[in-house]
Amino acid sequence: MARRSTPEVNAGSLADIAFLLLIFFLVTTTIETDSGISRKLPPMQDENVEPPIIKEKNIFKVIVNRNNDLLVEDELMELKDLRDAAIAFLDNGGGVGPEACDYCQGAGDPTSSDNPIKAVIMLVNDRQTEYGTYIAVQNELVGAYNELRDRTAQRLYGRSFAQMEADYNSVTFTGNKDRLKEQIEEVKDMWPQKLSEADPKN
Repeated sequence: MARRSTPEVNAGSLADIAFLLLIFFLVTTTIETDSGISRKLPPMQDENVEPPIIKEKNIFKVIVNRNNDLLVEDELMELKDLRDAAIAFLDNGGGVGPEACDYCQGAGDPTSSDNPIKAVIMLVNDRQTEYGTYIAVQNELVGAYNELRDRTAQRLYGRSFAQMEADYNSVTFTGNKDRLKEQIEEVKDMWPQKLSEADPKN
């Protein structure tokens, strides 16, 4: 009696399917990476050189306590009002003579910042401040600088600062990148981001 032969499995087809599945998962899988806050650290200071003296009126104090309450210039403030308060401080233009700001559009209050070059935002967090609150405060403060840079870029070059940076980083940009970089640096120099973070309080 003849034995019935068992059908053979086409291993080549299985290998093709496995290879296609591997490619599919490689293409569609996203790997999450930790993102941080972009900060340019100051250069190392010579121990023999005394730090510059900053006038009290040129410091904008922002404190976040352990209850996530926001104290700005020693007064309670809602998070939604922080950006406008920071803009008013940076754009104040209260200086006179060599410290005057000819592009500021603020109130010119002599008790507030002289000019954006002198203005410093000091942020102090409690060690028990929630991370979400910390990020939200950072976002509003950085947003204040971005709004002022956008305003100046629109006035000088007819487009936002964000668009200028996007064009500079684009591989398809066909304009003069050297000139564009000069324009970006000019706007940054007019509104330098001086955001100082003190050691968290216990």
